This record gives sequence, C-alpha cells and structure tokens, in this order.
Amino acid sequence: MSNKQKFYILTLATVFSISCGTDNKSKIETKTDTTTTKTVIKADSLKRDKVELKETFNKEDLPVNEYLTEKLNPIRTNFKRINSIASWTTIKTNDIWETTEGGEAKFYYLNGQLEKITTRHFGDTFQLLTEYYLLNKQLSFVFAKLYKYNRPMYYDSKSMKENNDTETFDFEKSEIIEDRSYFENGKLLHQLNNQDCGSPFENDYLLEEQKRIKTDYEKLLKLETTK
Repeated sequence: MSNKQKFYILTLATVFSISCGTDNKSKIETKTDTTTTKTVIKADSLKRDKVELKETFNKEDLPVNEYLTEKLNPIRTNFKRINSIASWTTIKTNDIWETTEGGEAKFYYLNGQLEKITTRHFGDTFQLLTEYYLLNKQLSFVFAKLYKYNRPMYYDSKSMKENNDTETFDFEKSEIIEDRSYFENGKLLHQLNNQDCGSPFENDYLLEEQKRIKTDYEKLLKLETTK
C-alpha cells in the first residue's frame, strides 16, 4: 500500500463527517473530574498550540506539468490572489470534533463573498490542515497537509522508558504528506502528491478523489449555513 493510499485511509477513518460538535465536546467535558485528567488535557492543549500548522500565505503554487500549465494557470493565479489577502472582511469559525483532539473550520469572506475555507484536525498521532479555494463561487483548488507524528503527542521521556523506546514525541520528526487538487467547473482535472513520482493519476482514481473531496466540501458549506 502506497503512502498516498495510507494518507486517505487515515483521513477517512479519522475525519468521516463534519459537524459543529457540541455533543462531542460535552462528552469530553464530562470525563472523570480528577486533577490528573485535567492536567493531561491542559498539557496536550498547550502542546497542540505550539505545533499548530500555519495556513498558506503569500506563496506560489508548485510548478505543474507543461501540458497542463495553460489549463491550470487560472487556478494557480486565483490561489496566489487568495492566499495573499492579508485583511478579510469576515472570518467565521466552527469547532469540529471528529478526532481525539478536536479541530476547527474557518470560512473567509471578502466583501460578502466566500473565498476560502480551512479545516484543522488534531489527533494524538497526526495533524491535518486542509485549505479549500473558490473561483467564481465554485471549488477551484484544495491543498491538504498531513503531519504524521513520530510518536503520540503525550509520548514523553517516561513513556519512552516504560516502552523501552529510543524516542519521545518530536514534531520536527513528523512525516509530511502534501496533496494538491485542481478543479474546473466541478471536475477534478489534476492532482499532485509530494510522495508520488509526478505521473498523472488514472481517471478512475481522479473520479473517486473528486467525489471524496466534493463531499467534504459540501458538508463544510452546510455547516457554515446552519451555524
């Protein structure tokens, strides 16, 4: 099984649906009220803040295959335009609780127009940042960045010794998987992954990816409108 396939299995297993998550949040708050539990949750939250992935800002997209350059140029230009916006008119935020550490979805508006959506999902062993870019009110480009931790977040020197291990949690040792998906009029034209050789994916695979990504995107739109 390729790393790309593992990436999507992990994503689908841990981020199966999007919701505002009030019920799940209350479940976390009703755990045994002990000093130890509170300390662990607080420590994990502080650690999560330190390793939170930063959104794309003022960056160019990666070069694409020559035969696709002209077709993808409007998508790449729009990506550059949006991720260069420093001041948004409105930013709406929703909590999402599909993983052990929770996450959030943000909706970015410029003069009343939705331009971008980002989601963050945190787990004990990974962190996933996904950015959705819109062009003419349609999904245009999706950038996903997954950090697979070398050890769980709570894995300290004590855990290492107890398990006869040689490493503790170290964010800098994470495996990084990046995925870029390009859409035109609702169709997935092209996809790039930093762990693949760069050759185009088969049409059947792109159709599956198109369905998966658009399903997640539509759930996010529904979440924003029902807030």
